[in-house]
Amino acid sequence: MNVLLVDDEIELVDTLAERLNMRGIEADWATSGEEALALEGKKYDIAVLDVKMPRISGIELKKKLQAKYPGIHFIFMTGHGSEDDFRAGAAEAGSDYYLVKPVDIDILIRKMNEVLEKSSG
Repeated sequence: MNVLLVDDEIELVDTLAERLNMRGIEADWATSGEEALALEGKKYDIAVLDVKMPRISGIELKKKLQAKYPGIHFIFMTGHGSEDDFRAGAAEAGSDYYLVKPVDIDILIRKMNEVLEKSSG
């Protein structure tokens, strides 16, 4: 599984990527939508996107990544607002998968597996 993590909090994405890599999941990260779009040479199965980022929001980035990586799946995460607010935003973004920060690594892995199982079933 190849995963792209995008969040403007560098410590968060760096730590998540390191922990995923330690568990055998290939994870790359970027701290902005522009940086994520500039990555080349790898196809990602899942992108884990922060909803609120400067310049390009997670929802806008989702549309751009779908064009670049057909078949990619998405999980959104946020540290802003209530879970109900986020659920409404995730529905608008077309994603059933969301996490509230701080993200638990085991829950993230479980959600990534759910996303891939749902898409193959």
